[in-house]
Amino acid sequence: MSAFQDALPALFLSLKVAGWATLLNLILGIAVSWLLARKRFTGRNFIDTVLTLPMVLPPTVMGYYLLVLFGRKGTLGQWLQEHFGFSLIFTWQGAVAAAMAVTFPLVLKPARAAFEEVNPQYEQAARVLGLSESAVFFRITLPLAWRGILSGLLLTFARALGEFGATLMIAGSIPGQTQTLSIAVYEAVQAGNDDLANRLVWLISAVCIAVLWSVTRLNGDKHRG
Repeated sequence: MSAFQDALPALFLSLKVAGWATLLNLILGIAVSWLLARKRFTGRNFIDTVLTLPMVLPPTVMGYYLLVLFGRKGTLGQWLQEHFGFSLIFTWQGAVAAAMAVTFPLVLKPARAAFEEVNPQYEQAARVLGLSESAVFFRITLPLAWRGILSGLLLTFARALGEFGATLMIAGSIPGQTQTLSIAVYEAVQAGNDDLANRLVWLISAVCIAVLWSVTRLNGDKHRG
């Protein structure tokens, strides 16, 4: 049990990273998916393709891209260091950035599909009644699309909770600081601590099963509705 208690910081850090990644992807994902679903502009499909790449690229490749972007010689890395004296490398914020990058398509795709399923006539009727564009979005579009968005967020949280490759490359494995649950499993296996590895694997699996069950129930209720 003491070995399991030693892994509690990794569990809490994973929940923290997954929570922040999900929250930030919620804001960014809704904005981008609505733009792709409702607006017609040159390069729309190309942008969608680029943003979907994390679904097919190896996580280590995503981690490399993040290192190039946020490293000391990277454009954003230098900007953060010069203006804020801050670096994402080997920090829990870097783990959040890695989780966001890897899981963003899991929010984008369901949210875009949900927005595209909303009948534009409802939005037009609201405009005729005098609602502003922001009111139309928050009172008509978003409530009608919330199930698809929520299912994407649940999948995002589960995936972010178990993210490994990109996180290890940009945040490293510093116990108590950047060592997430999935990295703790890897370290336990490498150290030959099978008992701890088994406990952690069961814990991650239980959380993921609960999330997938919730998504299935949500989609089932949607179809019955």
